Amino acid sequence: MRIQDYPMRGCDKQGCGYFGAPRGSRKHRGIDIECLANAGINSIVSGKVTKVGKPYYDEGNSRNRNHYRYVEVTKGDYRFRIYYISPMVKVGDEVDAGDLIGYSQDLTEVYPDITQHCHLEIKNKDGEYIDPTPVYLALQEDIYG
Repeated sequence: MRIQDYPMRGCDKQGCGYFGAPRGSRKHRGIDIECLANAGINSIVSGKVTKVGKPYYDEGNSRNRNHYRYVEVTKGDYRFRIYYISPMVKVGDEVDAGDLIGYSQDLTEVYPDITQHCHLEIKNKDGEYIDPTPVYLALQEDIYG
């Protein structure tokens, strides 16, 4: 399945997956897309892999999240990041929309009762987060990529 074939995450005991949802003192900066752990995750755009990173670092507690990863694909002035995946690409790789970039990671070991998902966020050239919902909905209609 392609990432756009999965539904957007609603709300569960851990919170809500829509853009702007409350996250303590900040807002959710992307959208969450439901998928099973170990599902193949494809790039939503053609571009260059510009970062493979970690969204969290070991904070010295029992709920270590240091193993979670993300992949950033840059297309033009926009950076598309998909979080909570085990990467199958490296920085410098060119990918086409639809190419496998990794496999979704299991979130329940750190976040009990959460809906399994990956997280999509988009930043513009100024580093501002933009709502990925319209892009995701367009992908579902196969008019973007």
